[in-house]
Amino acid sequence: MQPTVSELPGSRVSVEVEVPADDVDRAVNRAARSLARELRLPGFRRGKAPPALVIQRVGFAAVLEEAIRGALPEWYERALLSSGVAPVGDPKIEIASAPEGEGEPLGFKFEIGVRPVAELGEYKGLEVGKAEPEPPAEMVDREIERIREAFARLEPVERAATKGDVLLIDFEGLIDGKAFEGGKASDHMLELGGGQLIPGFEEQLAGASSGETREVKVTFPPDYQAEDLAGKDAVFTVEVKEVREKILPELDDDFAAEASEFDTLTELREDIGKRLAEVVGRRAEQDFRLAAVEAAVAEARVDLPEELAKARASERWEGVERQLAGRGMSPDSYLQMQGKTREQVIEESQPEAAAELKREAVLAAIAEAEGIEVSEEEMVEALEHSAEHERTTPAKLLKRLRENGRDAMIRDDIRFRKAVDVVADAAKPIPLEQAEAREKIWTPEKEREESGKLWTPGSD
Repeated sequence: MQPTVSELPGSRVSVEVEVPADDVDRAVNRAARSLARELRLPGFRRGKAPPALVIQRVGFAAVLEEAIRGALPEWYERALLSSGVAPVGDPKIEIASAPEGEGEPLGFKFEIGVRPVAELGEYKGLEVGKAEPEPPAEMVDREIERIREAFARLEPVERAATKGDVLLIDFEGLIDGKAFEGGKASDHMLELGGGQLIPGFEEQLAGASSGETREVKVTFPPDYQAEDLAGKDAVFTVEVKEVREKILPELDDDFAAEASEFDTLTELREDIGKRLAEVVGRRAEQDFRLAAVEAAVAEARVDLPEELAKARASERWEGVERQLAGRGMSPDSYLQMQGKTREQVIEESQPEAAAELKREAVLAAIAEAEGIEVSEEEMVEALEHSAEHERTTPAKLLKRLRENGRDAMIRDDIRFRKAVDVVADAAKPIPLEQAEAREKIWTPEKEREESGKLWTPGSD
């Protein structure tokens, strides 16, 4: 099954496929055996009639129609993998030639959007903003405060609870008048303002005093981890048994010695600053690499039809739908909770989908321009985690993917990452503030992008 690919306008291709007669016959026989389970033929138990007799009884055309319905998705996938195109969106498929009997091939063709081709501009030596790895002083202060919180002591008080206080509570919740798993607890410690429970719960306990009982009404978020509770309304009866005030330790050397292996607060702050610098540095490097790619995209030309961006946005939402279904949540219910339609969600995500396609197009063009290849060792290394999950070896997994024609996706992913390396390694870091100031400066290019018109000297 070697497909023929023809380019069409608007980043689309037409793919013509001929399915070998042997594959067609196998699909027809499978369909006939399936139909046999629904027929009563003299001399045969249900489902045991031979395919030839079923075809004779039902007619070849009817069995072929059933065979196409069952086998076309597989034939399409095989043809897509063999064609080497990077598909975007759903295909338009039609049967080009159907066999009239056994021993004949079947022809079909499909049109589908493909990743656009980028015309590269400069992608090496680009000046890109990069944040300093030194963490701001407020980050160190926040970490110090977090440690103080961990070493705070709680003292009972006889007053109304305010933000920061810790309440000792018993609670029991009902949904539609019925108890539910996880809806009841005793001697639960709840910090007002800590965001420990679902939104709206803590706020309704502000001002409560020891010995008071309150009714708390909440709605579980649509993405709540317990799918059976997501989006549902609940009523909790909450008994406040005690209000406790949080007393933080003094910020001094004694605190540092108790909370760490350091003798002084200065040493503790220096250690925290060093550890945070490593985190900030890694994040700055990731942001720098992404910004370098975005700079290369800005220098390139990518003609991206609107319908292609919409197709990618639809693909992205379909992925979300599969995730929701896997968690036992109806996509329609999720949309209803969000107050949006499927079309609105897809439309809102189109700009991000368009940016994603442009990045892919530019990285693919850079990989081509640089002659980036992927070695067998790199493929095997990339599959280590997946192989461990599937309880096999990376080499065996790669062999299986290659037999099914699915290795191309892994190879493309590695090529793209190596293309990112090319751009990022050659980029020249400049202060982030300088890069942000440049973005605010008007240029003829920005005017042209915003207006869609060609700028000329003296034009308004």
